[in-house]
This record gives sequence, structure tokens and C-alpha cells, in this order.
Amino acid sequence: MRVAMYYNNQDVRLEEMPTPRIGPGELLVQVIASGICGSDVMEWYRIKKAPRVLGHEITGVIAEAGEGVSRYKVGDRVFVSHHVPCNTCRYCLSGQHTVCETLHTTNYDPGGFAEFLRVPAINVDRGVWVLPVDVSFEEGVFIEPLGCVVRAQRVARVQPGQTVLVLGSGMSGLLHIALARALGAGRVVATDVHPYRTEAARRFGADVVLHATEDVPARLREVNDGRLADVVFVCAGAMSAFQQSLRSVERGGTIQFFAPTPPGAELPIPVNDFWRNSITVMTSYGAAPYDLTVALDLIRARRVPVAEMITHRLGLAETGLGFRLVAEAKESIKVIIEPQR
Repeated sequence: MRVAMYYNNQDVRLEEMPTPRIGPGELLVQVIASGICGSDVMEWYRIKKAPRVLGHEITGVIAEAGEGVSRYKVGDRVFVSHHVPCNTCRYCLSGQHTVCETLHTTNYDPGGFAEFLRVPAINVDRGVWVLPVDVSFEEGVFIEPLGCVVRAQRVARVQPGQTVLVLGSGMSGLLHIALARALGAGRVVATDVHPYRTEAARRFGADVVLHATEDVPARLREVNDGRLADVVFVCAGAMSAFQQSLRSVERGGTIQFFAPTPPGAELPIPVNDFWRNSITVMTSYGAAPYDLTVALDLIRARRVPVAEMITHRLGLAETGLGFRLVAEAKESIKVIIEPQR
């Protein structure tokens, strides 16, 4: 079968490798659509395991079902989660599924930028969703990234009427904007440095869009009745965005670091000010099965307009171009690879 083999962001090669063979309890899925995630182009994070086949936002059709598989059948249209929790450890039992060791060590074989992939039995058991007939393969690609955003806003306790600030209007930022709008945020404010993305932020639900180099806290007070944001989501890896977040949160508010920084970055926090003003600083990583289910429901109900976020559909041989588009972070939003083209 054909795969797109990642060596670095500028070197993604079309190669051949054997189609995976499945065992008992496993599935072979023909990949129909596979999204390029912002984390796929975090070179400092990915290159240490190169060469490898990346891709973890996939939908496809079950081509083979292993012995003992009873819940799914050949021909089912599915979304498959690459990471799944054990559901029995102390972290899972306390609702912290995304720090479960099993979740961090599970994956499918070889990756989503391939014509076929093998779904291990543990993923079959707790990481496969049959797509409803009214959800397309392309829309299903968003289940994983939207699930991560669902979890982030759930743990940040976003409430109707709040002012939500999204720093960075790339793919994850736009999903945060759209979800906050769907959840009834009173005002959604977004930032970015690129005009293409500031326009997209408006289109997907931001009431106010600011250039990231402005005095964001001052401008926020101007457009928000003298107040800062109740919840701030940092969706850009630039340290300036993290620093900006510390100055943009209202008393009693929450800052969530949704994006990571480059390795070794440190952020001084004004502890006494935050203590006095009861400000919460938190992070969010990944999605639990519950969040993925909610994401699918939101997509099916058309509460988050994911199909409108797709800007590029490329064949497997064009995966390198897709990586460059996402890494440049200019005039693209969601880039989808279609391995059967």
C-alpha cells in the first residue's frame, strides 16, 4: 500500500509498505479522509521519531474484521481514535482519562496518511465510532480535534454569558471560537497576526477580532464594558500569546494553555496577583471517549460548522504540500488528505 512517510516538515515522501495484517479482535480500515493536525507539523515534537507515518484524525471504511469482532462489520463507515484510555486506572476513575498511561501508549498501525491501517483490539473495544449517515467522511475527520476542544472547554467550565478570549485563530482556535459561540458565550474575542485567519475568526463566530500585536488587554476592556475575559484559551505556541494571556484575564477567571510552547520555555506567573484575584491557570491535552462522543453529536447537529473550515483536499502524493500549508499557517485552515485518490 502507499503511505506518506514523514521525515521532516519539508520532506514527506510517498512510499510503499506492506498492508497491515490483522489478528483476533482487530480491524483493517481503508482510510478515506485524514486531517493534518497542527501537532503533526510541530517539528521539534515529531522529528525525534522520524521516519514514520503520521496522521491521527481519520475516517474510513472497515475492510476486514478479525475473529471475535461483533460490534462492527465490513463496510461500516467509521471514525477511529488513535489514543484510548484503560478506563480502570486511578486517573481514569477520577475523570483524568487523558493522562492515563494507556492512552499515551496506544495508537494504530501505521498512521492515518496511508491507504489502510490496522486498528488494535483495545482501540476496537473503546475507540471506534460508526459515522451516522448524515455525517460525511470529511466532517468525521473533525471528531478528534473538536473532541479536544470539547474537553478543554468542559474542564475550563465555559458558561453561557461569559466573555471568552481566544489567542490564535488557527484550526484549534477557530474550533474554540465556534464551540464557545455554540455554548452561548456572551462575547467571543479572538486574535491572530494573519489577515486570512482574522477574517476566518469573524466568519466562525468571533464578535471582536484583534491583531495579536495590539495592546490586547486594553482593547479588550474597550470592547467588553471595561472588563477582561472570563476565560482565556491560548491556542498559539508563541510565548507572546502566553504572556498576553496573563494580562487578559478577569478576576475569578481562568486561563487555559491549550497549545504547547517550544521545548524548555518557561513562563513567570504573577503569583500574588493571581492569588488575590482567584485566577485559575490550567492546561488541557487530548480528548476522552466522552468528549469524542459529544464532538460527533455537535457535528451531526450542525452546531459547529466544520465542513466550512475545510480549505484543501489533497491526494496522498500531495501530503508534503499539505504539511507545508499547515506549517506556514497562512492561507489554509483544515487540510485533508484523501489516501484513495
